[in-house]
Amino acid sequence: MWKLNHEDMPKINLKLKPKDREFLINLTKTGSRPSKEFERAYILLALDKGKTNTEITDFYNVSRITIWRVKNKYLNSGVEEALKDEPRSGQPVKRDDKDNADIIAMVCSDAPDGRSRWTLRLLEKTLKEQNGITTNRESIRLLLKKTNVNLG
Repeated sequence: MWKLNHEDMPKINLKLKPKDREFLINLTKTGSRPSKEFERAYILLALDKGKTNTEITDFYNVSRITIWRVKNKYLNSGVEEALKDEPRSGQPVKRDDKDNADIIAMVCSDAPDGRSRWTLRLLEKTLKEQNGITTNRESIRLLLKKTNVNLG
């Protein structure tokens, strides 16, 4: 049976524009950028020199899909976009503005009977019991720090 090797597949030769090549060479020699941008610049320069995917994967320890993505981004969007990371969604927000307002309102109110002031542990417990807001002490602390609310 005939087996298709990825090297046998049609290859799009990438030739950088002279100003893009100069930009990438200067970028790799100077500047302080994230290491992934340097990696992508080196991939583009290697493709420009006619290196195969196998040579690039072996030398730079990147996957073929990484090479493919960098090459396509360059062809579709240009050199600057080819170097950038895609935006990441991040962790979803667990509390909305109303929950944050409830936390701040509670902190600004009088402490429960028998207590002289609110503590993070007391806030955590009271929020869960009264408002059904499940959050941890560190999240409460960061919210209070961000809004300049002082427990003391």
